[in-house]
Amino acid sequence: MVERDLFNESGAAHVPLAERLRPQRVEDVVGQRHLLGESKPLWIALHSGRPHSMILWGPPGVGKTTLARLMAHVFNSEFIAISAVLSGVKEIRDAVERARITREQYGKATILFVDEVHRFNKAQQDAFLPHVESGLFTFIGATTENPSFEVIGALLSRAQVYVLESLGTEDLDALIERGFEAEKVDATSEARKRIAEFADGDGRRALNLVEQVAQAARLEGRHGADVDYVDTIAQRAGRRFDKGGENFYDQISALHKAVRGSDPDASLYWLVRMLDGGADPRYMARRMIRMASEDIGLADPRALEVALNAAEVYERLGSPEGELALAECVLYLAVAAKSNAAYLAYGAVRDFIAKDGTRPVPMHIRNAPTKLMKNLGYGDNYRYAHDENEGYAAGENYLPEGMDKPNWYRPTDRGLEAKIREKLEHLRALDAQARKKGK
Repeated sequence: MVERDLFNESGAAHVPLAERLRPQRVEDVVGQRHLLGESKPLWIALHSGRPHSMILWGPPGVGKTTLARLMAHVFNSEFIAISAVLSGVKEIRDAVERARITREQYGKATILFVDEVHRFNKAQQDAFLPHVESGLFTFIGATTENPSFEVIGALLSRAQVYVLESLGTEDLDALIERGFEAEKVDATSEARKRIAEFADGDGRRALNLVEQVAQAARLEGRHGADVDYVDTIAQRAGRRFDKGGENFYDQISALHKAVRGSDPDASLYWLVRMLDGGADPRYMARRMIRMASEDIGLADPRALEVALNAAEVYERLGSPEGELALAECVLYLAVAAKSNAAYLAYGAVRDFIAKDGTRPVPMHIRNAPTKLMKNLGYGDNYRYAHDENEGYAAGENYLPEGMDKPNWYRPTDRGLEAKIREKLEHLRALDAQARKKGK
């Protein structure tokens, strides 16, 4: 059984379908028309006759390695590939030496391809700089992570960043059809569509699934594959979701913005997308507690209570039952009145205090638990608000002496804050009257 999996009938080692179908010409590349279409950036680079260093940033299975290999072919350059997952300083030195020999002995240029370049540390990335600068090789790095965070600035300044996109439905269908033709197995359009859904924008994953279905069909003596057969063979892979990676933060950002934008359907979509992809429901609950404080605040104080209750319900029930409470919570947050007034006020006060000096507490609002403190004037002339008209000591000052009224908290006219705003306007009017009488 192992021999059948690893070797073909002639005894040669089996080459995966994705590798067999790796494009040998730029025209055969599927997708990335925004880069490879006529007069687009990589089209221009390939037709310029002069290679330049670049970083290819995109999700798995969108053609980063393929493009690097094609660059080497188009420019008739030596191609050296190293993986940051498996390589270290020794492999970098060996690659540099190989590039030097290629140039000195054969007069040929080298393209050095570094897969998963974001996994190299700063010192390892620094090792490429003098050789990129001298032109010993053209550097092409591939990464699934945002290079702004994972690639050192000096290397970024010497390389153009190109963003590759997930393969669209039409691109995947073309690739899947090409795969079944290579495997000499017929597949219905519905079967191809289902594989495209499973692949989730990843061309390599799509071809691996094609190969899996085709091998099973041949083994069972079938002449083709329909959607039901695909379902029985291919176990659905999870949606693309990298915990702690770029895609993770993109999705949590989308969820936060959908809630802030009061779109319940989009909010529920991103919540479920993340849960389906493996996000920790407890993390999602914490994020919603933050949303209730940051984007809803006092416009609807119940939102924070709903978020806290949802987190507690999940702790009691776990998955999948507890996830319904999270769904109810995100819907409530989406439709609740919105205000970031508390969030802005808190930030403004933090900023003020960070820059301001240490102001003493005014004497009239200091605590006076001892006779000595009372004799020193602690608490003198303090007005007890409950004894005042409307329960409010109009004109009283609770800020340090000499500090102007900052008006940090500015309630909106939405939800409960509309009433809070009305109340504060009334109290400020009482203050103005008290000051006028005092004069």
